[in-house]
Amino acid sequence: MSDCAAMNPDTDTDEDDGDESDVQAIDEFDPASFITSEDQLDQLTPQGRQVLEHLESVIVTADTSHERFADAEDAEQDNAKPAAVDLAAEESRKTAKRDALMAIEKQWQGDWEHRGVFEVDMPSDDSVAPEDLHDKHPKWMGTFPFPYMNGVLHLGHAFSVSKIEFAAGWERLQGKRALFPFGFHVTGMPIKAAADKIARELEMFGPEFVVPEELETQLSELSVDAPKAGGTFRGKKTKVAAKTGNKKYQFQIMQDQGMSNAEIAKFAHAEHWLEHYPPIAISDLKAMGCKIDWRRAFLTTDHNPYYDSFAQWQFNRLREMDKIKFGKRYTIWSAKDGQPCMDHDRQSGEGVGAQEYTCIKMQVLNWSEAAQAVAGSIPELKGKKVFMVAATLRPETMYGQTNCFVGTKLTYGFFQSSKMDEVYVITERAARSMAFQGLSPADGQVVQLGTISGQDIVGTKVNAPLSHYTDGVFMLPMDN
Repeated sequence: MSDCAAMNPDTDTDEDDGDESDVQAIDEFDPASFITSEDQLDQLTPQGRQVLEHLESVIVTADTSHERFADAEDAEQDNAKPAAVDLAAEESRKTAKRDALMAIEKQWQGDWEHRGVFEVDMPSDDSVAPEDLHDKHPKWMGTFPFPYMNGVLHLGHAFSVSKIEFAAGWERLQGKRALFPFGFHVTGMPIKAAADKIARELEMFGPEFVVPEELETQLSELSVDAPKAGGTFRGKKTKVAAKTGNKKYQFQIMQDQGMSNAEIAKFAHAEHWLEHYPPIAISDLKAMGCKIDWRRAFLTTDHNPYYDSFAQWQFNRLREMDKIKFGKRYTIWSAKDGQPCMDHDRQSGEGVGAQEYTCIKMQVLNWSEAAQAVAGSIPELKGKKVFMVAATLRPETMYGQTNCFVGTKLTYGFFQSSKMDEVYVITERAARSMAFQGLSPADGQVVQLGTISGQDIVGTKVNAPLSHYTDGVFMLPMDN
């Protein structure tokens, strides 16, 4: 299609890049000038004749609009009353070339789809032995990493898919049966997390998503600090926040896509994401003219039982070969969903990894007066060992430990450990994390026996197991 304009040397000039030269180029453009004899005209395929007729109709339309504007210019030059300019016609004149090419593009894309020209099947040729089939009918296949369907395809997808698209076209020109299948990724947590967000926002703000004014002020917290001269740039945004701009809520992101509130409410169900975005992706890829065999398109997970069974077969086979095994490892865990929550599966905290600490168990030798009053009021502590548990990144320094600091404004809890005769004094957050590491009576369950303030703990004497001070060290107040 692009060669049509290049064949006429008058379509591009160096002297004038304005609208007038563009119109002149259209006036002088004659599609029939490509045909130099009646014999060549007779040799045109039916599709070639359609293209020629379409170009001729476009040129006539452009010619007419040009004459209308030329009359207006003549009237102005004659000091006559200027004619009213039809803005719609002017816009049509400016985009006539583009619209013509797009119309041809749509026509042939429709023809490709109607005839199934990109649908590739295994050849049926009884004239050759099965082992020689591919020598006579060479094949090629290219695939694209399944795009995740929690939104529309973007320019990055288009750039990457263009590489496979070009390769598929080239291999077709080489006479190969070029197969380009396409899949859509819906496995994992991002869709579920986004659906849960919409469900929560419906509960918070109602079906019209009216955000209270006091919550609107929180949007300003997503702004980025300006870098200081000679300093290092620091931003308040996480990677996720940077992707979503200044939109704090999921419904705001979807409103930016032109969705109504009624449509957004449907996305509270994860299944709706799978019904909404894949058809849009298919439409965009068809508009791009990709040579994809859409009969082979599919979603991951059990929405496609064939693909799902294939994935199961892979894991079962790898397990039989002792290549994989079931077990535990340190990872970011979603207590709500009961499964690992990988980097791109999270609503927030993208890029955060597991941080390993060493916990120092310091048994209480003597309570402070205030702490004794609290501990004595909790019957579950009777007959049990109580440990202050401190986390450190430098356990080798504990040989020189002289004391243990406690946050005076923090509230600590007495938590039952996995050993029924031991109780840990730690924060609730620490207890919740340790509960998923085999340090509580039941996996993932926190058993709290009571609470105590950090101020009351000050003055308590504990045993520092690695310290030179074997008689114990004291709990001292930490600067809050």
